[in-house]
Amino acid sequence: MHYIDVAEARHQQGLRLVLTTGVPGPWGELAKNIFHVKGLAFTPVAQQAGQPNDALREWTGQTSAPVAIWNDEPPRSSWESIAWLAERLRPEPRLIPADPEGVSRVMGITRAIAGECGFGWYRRIMILKPSLAHEATRATSQVLAAKYGYSDAEASRAPQKVAELLQWLDALLARQEANGSPYFHGECLGLADLAWAAFAIMAKPLPQQDCPMHPAFRAAYELADPAIIPLVTPRLLQHRDRIYRDHLKLPLDF
Repeated sequence: MHYIDVAEARHQQGLRLVLTTGVPGPWGELAKNIFHVKGLAFTPVAQQAGQPNDALREWTGQTSAPVAIWNDEPPRSSWESIAWLAERLRPEPRLIPADPEGVSRVMGITRAIAGECGFGWYRRIMILKPSLAHEATRATSQVLAAKYGYSDAEASRAPQKVAELLQWLDALLARQEANGSPYFHGECLGLADLAWAAFAIMAKPLPQQDCPMHPAFRAAYELADPAIIPLVTPRLLQHRDRIYRDHLKLPLDF
């Protein structure tokens, strides 16, 4: 993926998306998935993981990715605000239902995957724990730990939270399958499906030919807890693969 820097991006109009360079970060991949399905072209803007990113802070008020900026509107740095921006810019195909019940269901499932104290949140804490113990990765990991709610208490509860969420997601898909639907809600692709496709990398990454990750990142992302591995069910992985096959594209470009 060809990135421009923040200084150049600030002088452009249109849709710009700040992404962490060289890493298939699931929050960034979700934003990319949304824009791909919507057919919204964007300009990638570089953010460097664990670095000061001072120019990004000056522009957006924070230093993380992803961030979506549309023309001169305020930056949007949460998955939810990015999703609603995409719905406004390109209403079809809908990724968030029009009815209040559907909105609450789809946004709730997506939050369980991508939101604070959700699957991705606790998997990130699990990934940070061993990296904080190694001298080579400690400095960067300390920066990330301070940004993303790491504590010894959260690290202790993270495996159980991840296990519970995996079981819940699998049960949701099982109920949907029993009703004849391959999606997390309703009869068509939605935001929650794109979220799981992006965040499943934190359970079991796609094969190297589809996701050409550095071996260190691949080892960090893949679940190694023997008590949790069986909860990454064939149903969950088949859902991920189906979403990429039918709605997205491979290999990942980051």
